[in-house]
Amino acid sequence: MYSPNEHPHTVPLAENNLQPFFVLHKASKSSESTAISPGRPTKRRLDSSPKVSLNNENKNENIKMEAFQCVWSKIESKIKDVLRSINADVFDEIGQWVRESFNEICSCRGPVDPSKSSLPYPFVHNGGLVKKLFTGLVFTKNIETVDDILTFAELGLNLKSRGCYVANISSLDFSTKNGIGGCLRAFLRQLLMVDIEAADVSLLASWYSDHGKYEKPVVVIIEDMERCSGDLLSDFINMLSEWSVKIPIILIAGVATSADAPRNVLTARALQYLSTSIFSLKCPAERLDAIIEAVLVKNCAGFSVGHKVATFLRSYFLRQDGTVTSFVRALKMAIIQQLSIEPLSFVLKLLVDEGDSKGSWYEDLANLPEELIKHSFELPSYRKYSSNRNNHVELNAMSLGHGLSEMQRLQELWRSRLMCLYEAGRYHKVALLDLYLEALDPELYNSRLSNQGCDSAKDRSLLSNNDKLFKLQRAEVTNQVIRKIRDLPAVKLSQLLKSWERLTKGTMEVHEKIMELQSQMVSEDVKSHKAELTDISKRHINRRCLNVEKDACTSNDKAVTLAGQMIRDTMQPIECIPFHELICFKDVDNLQSALAGDPRRRIQIDLLNFYKILKCGCCSNSGGTLSPSMHDTSIMYTLAQEHGDLINLHDWFQSFKASISSSGKKGLKKLASPKKRKENTSSQNNSDALLQARFCRAVMELQITGLLRMPSKRRPDCVQRVAFGV
Repeated sequence: MYSPNEHPHTVPLAENNLQPFFVLHKASKSSESTAISPGRPTKRRLDSSPKVSLNNENKNENIKMEAFQCVWSKIESKIKDVLRSINADVFDEIGQWVRESFNEICSCRGPVDPSKSSLPYPFVHNGGLVKKLFTGLVFTKNIETVDDILTFAELGLNLKSRGCYVANISSLDFSTKNGIGGCLRAFLRQLLMVDIEAADVSLLASWYSDHGKYEKPVVVIIEDMERCSGDLLSDFINMLSEWSVKIPIILIAGVATSADAPRNVLTARALQYLSTSIFSLKCPAERLDAIIEAVLVKNCAGFSVGHKVATFLRSYFLRQDGTVTSFVRALKMAIIQQLSIEPLSFVLKLLVDEGDSKGSWYEDLANLPEELIKHSFELPSYRKYSSNRNNHVELNAMSLGHGLSEMQRLQELWRSRLMCLYEAGRYHKVALLDLYLEALDPELYNSRLSNQGCDSAKDRSLLSNNDKLFKLQRAEVTNQVIRKIRDLPAVKLSQLLKSWERLTKGTMEVHEKIMELQSQMVSEDVKSHKAELTDISKRHINRRCLNVEKDACTSNDKAVTLAGQMIRDTMQPIECIPFHELICFKDVDNLQSALAGDPRRRIQIDLLNFYKILKCGCCSNSGGTLSPSMHDTSIMYTLAQEHGDLINLHDWFQSFKASISSSGKKGLKKLASPKKRKENTSSQNNSDALLQARFCRAVMELQITGLLRMPSKRRPDCVQRVAFGV
């Protein structure tokens, strides 16, 4: 039996199966021997470890965890809403097609005979659709299916809300390993809600007829037809076509390449049963633009990224075959990195709470420790700002609150100007991501500031010469959008000004200029309309047409000038705003290494620097040197560093034994008595066996983590250490 006084490592090995585990920390043996000594009064020792600092650190970790959960839940829900809305039109179109197909099937079906409902071939009222299977081909435009799985899951929920019976079947179910029985079981399991050993479509026919379900279609969704086994999918389609009227089955399949995909996958017999319709989802670039607009541009959770990080996110998105899931994963990792690096990054939660009207951040900032308040005013962005302004403000929570409010105000201006540019770029299919990257670039902003000394006349001549707005900059997309404004017809220019009026409601000066330009265009339209009603000569008509064209050019030039002024005056990137380090992630190297991942190197570092994670007094005070209270695996791996790449098992065990046995020797000598020497000898033997078991277990753990290679036939007494550069 297991006794409470036994060492924890004597637990049977059956309980130590290879499941995810945590490295537990043992108490030092000296303290154990002191605690169990009989008849000896124990002195209560004061713990010299800094509990207050540990409590503060734990509290900060909890606050950051709450901030992450708050921020990420907000971003994640926004991304789901964006993807749902961007597919809404296609889903509505598919839902309408499903209803029309079902009505057409019902129009061909005759009276229902319950006695023949379990037989395959349909009873048809007027002929025509004997074995036709209505099939919708949905073009996903994705190379990888990771995004398609989520898209078709949403499509299934959408069709269920419309009153359809839906079964989502993975392309993995159509593998030669599973066979046709695996396809049918996956299909029937979702509709009948039971596990079926002998799969047969007649079970579905009985279920469909017994419950009076003839008012609802059955929709089968396959997310990627091209990844299925062609023979299995063909057999599945042949089987469904035999029940196409008795069970109104409608097939929806995802296709990534072209309309010829069914011909490349299916047999000729299966193809003749398909009655196909084609639908197209938005491309990955359009989905990414929608996510960037909702999450990063409109800043739904207060989190921002720097220019280099945004450039890396775009390249990462392209390297991952344009999968939105990879971009979302990288964005989530950036939030984690920001919260782990910046001590005051938990103010993101305050921004979210204020946006949700849960309170004001001034009260929360007032409760922060003075060290954190002081840290915020030592940030490089604020020091640069204060040195340029030469102003001395009181460094307190109120000043920090005003700084955060000003940062939000400047971000709102930047956001509205960027969306104004994007509205102008829509007419020429300019991607929001390209404009977003240029708008984030601090070097472009600094170059704009250096060029602000030129007078307005020079600006007007520069714009009127059809030249680049910013000659010394790399803002190619921005220059292109602004130049194209001059070529817009009057109707589109009027629509653009209306959208600008809506986007710039918060800024009076720009808003008034836009309204002034709109009124000017209205007056020009009135003049041209009056000129058309007058009975004038042909020469005057030609002259009037020239005047109208001249007025239109004047309006377009004024719109171009206004766009340039909006960019120069108020489009300040986040990296040029004081206190931006609190909410803006800029460390692209950390993000890249975190996404690449190196778990073995991480394990190696944690084993050597475990005391920084556990933060216990006994190991932290040792300064990283060996201590018997350390975990066995940490002791073993630390000793392995001294033995080189090729480690002799016997020498390694002796070093391990010496490190463990050095604990509490003085206390054991005091407790031992001459009468119990024989008992000490037997306990010493048990201790050696226990040490060997602990040694073997630690070696096995290092082997599982990939830090050791086991002995070879040439050197059975040695193991090889696998090192990953620390």
